[in-house]
Amino acid sequence: MSGVNKWIKAVLTFGGGAALLFVLAFIHINQGNAQIPFGTVLDAILSPEDTLEHHTVRYLRLPRVAMGILAGGALAVSGAVLQTVTKNPLASASTLGIHSGTFFAVVFATVFFPAALGANGLFVAMAGGLLTAFLVYTLSGGGATSTPVKMVLAGMVVSIMFSSFTSVLQIFYEYETSGLFLWGAGSLVQNNWSGVQFALPLVVISTIALFIMSNKLDILRLSEEVSTSLGQNVNRVKLLSLLNAVFLTAVTVSVVGPIGFVGLIAPHLVKLIGYRTHALLIPATFIWGANVLVGADVLARVIDDSFSELPVGAITALIGAPWLILLVIWKHKSNADEKGAISAGRANIPIPMKFLFPSLFLLLGIAIFLGISTGNYGMEIGYTLDTLMGNTNDFMRNLILDLRLPRILVAAVSGAGLAIAGLVLQGILRNPLADPSVIGITSGAGVGALLVLYVLSLPAFFIPVGAFVGAIVAFLLIMLFSFKSNFQPSVVALLGIGISAFGSSIIQILVVEADLGVASALTWLSGSTYARGWPELLQYLLVPIVILVPLLYIQMKKLDVLSLGDDTASGLGLQVKSTRFVMAMLATILAAACVATVGTIGFIGLIAPHLARILIGPNNKQLLPLTAITGAIFLTIADILSRTLLVPKEIPSGVLVALIGAPYFLWLMKRTNTVRR
Repeated sequence: MSGVNKWIKAVLTFGGGAALLFVLAFIHINQGNAQIPFGTVLDAILSPEDTLEHHTVRYLRLPRVAMGILAGGALAVSGAVLQTVTKNPLASASTLGIHSGTFFAVVFATVFFPAALGANGLFVAMAGGLLTAFLVYTLSGGGATSTPVKMVLAGMVVSIMFSSFTSVLQIFYEYETSGLFLWGAGSLVQNNWSGVQFALPLVVISTIALFIMSNKLDILRLSEEVSTSLGQNVNRVKLLSLLNAVFLTAVTVSVVGPIGFVGLIAPHLVKLIGYRTHALLIPATFIWGANVLVGADVLARVIDDSFSELPVGAITALIGAPWLILLVIWKHKSNADEKGAISAGRANIPIPMKFLFPSLFLLLGIAIFLGISTGNYGMEIGYTLDTLMGNTNDFMRNLILDLRLPRILVAAVSGAGLAIAGLVLQGILRNPLADPSVIGITSGAGVGALLVLYVLSLPAFFIPVGAFVGAIVAFLLIMLFSFKSNFQPSVVALLGIGISAFGSSIIQILVVEADLGVASALTWLSGSTYARGWPELLQYLLVPIVILVPLLYIQMKKLDVLSLGDDTASGLGLQVKSTRFVMAMLATILAAACVATVGTIGFIGLIAPHLARILIGPNNKQLLPLTAITGAIFLTIADILSRTLLVPKEIPSGVLVALIGAPYFLWLMKRTNTVRR
């Protein structure tokens, strides 16, 4: 019976997969703006003539479906190999941030080194992918100390970093990068066979090379000690496998852009069927990866029957993010003991509180003063002093007190709120890499804002309301999915990444469907204090800060107890589940109010708590006010620089925060792993 079952499984996997791919390809070829009869499509394939309909089929539709098959198969095989090399079932080019690195490299070369984009930008994309893979693998601790949680979190943060760099280039070089936005969301559009001709030999050669390495990859699934004892050169096999996986990703990105989650879905579909050996896993994964991508492109054209080119990468993320959530829940059930906590380290520069707080308050006051003194004409300290003493005209009074002052106060208060939210979330998750942007809250806010503006067509006044509601909905979804795991830190963090990816895919779809100007969309989504005034400060920030910050301060000692571990905390009488939920809810509402006001600014909730810990240590009750001041200073300085670095242009504050914070965060993440060793 076992032999019969193997044959049935093989027939369903390979025969059924091939049959499904044929059906999807047939449907795909018959989709398009022009309604071409079925008979004409067949004639175009079998007996081509020099007619518009035949050329449409042969040079637009057939290359597109062929590219879908190649790209889907390549990404799936890449994902399967990455999962084996990293021993991480959640690994793929998208979850490890490789796509963001390849996309940034291509955009960077397009702007500054267009001559380097020979061979469809393959070598540039390959360099970006390898750099990202190296960063994520190194920052997550490498093979010895890495866990799926740390590796995916590292991929998420590196993705945020490279996405911020890419946003800067797209905002300030909109003309040079105008054709890259749809491509950057993933698109199978082909105008001829050149893309297929370029990708086909490269994908085939790399896939065959991995197939030849099947036995070595099987051995790699064992522990390094066992692999070495069997005569395997583990490091060489890992390097060759990683190079091939990144190469397959680079080939697809250079032709169709970064398309995520195919490398996560397809390998797990095949593994669920029961295949584990790579000699069967690689070809089966290729077939089902092609099915996933071609099917997603078919679905994209069904959703948008105007055929205005909905990005297929957004559809795969729309499908893949729920799949990631299911994998996280399933993985938790099979490995419930993994806690996923990461040490935050200790204070390096302890400073007496009586000196520290006055110094930081003074620095914040100086930053606010410089903020209201700075404009398009540079720093005007004399005018500001005259205004504050009442010795100036109405124009300068309105400029400084009604335009600059509320804007800089919005930046300071929002920075403080985001920093406090990050501190609380890090304590709840026992993970210093958590903040509102990493666990999906800011992504939900972005979805809510764009839905209000471009689906409900409400006035701009309601954008903060939509952002607030979107952030709360994202949080409630994370809590709902993680309820059965008692809000286990690693589960909450990974679910947040899934929710964030789902929200990002919706944002991509909305931007494309609404025909929204790329620069204006990216400016809001990157976070900006531009044109913020007294109404935003009083309506959206003041009440949450006044109510929520004292409530969180009262409960900060509970974070110290939570840091001891769930079992110890329960033994000390702490209601772990309710404490985690209530504090997470308060932090989310605080973050939602800030995001609703200034947009999706990341990294402040990551960096400010760490700077505070370096100064005074791990006492959370002391950390809260210090973190708030640090976050306020950080965003205030970012706001000043955003207005002055490229006058008269303005850099979105969120992008500038990422540009400032990313190098520090990379060092911090590496240092965290060093401390644990």
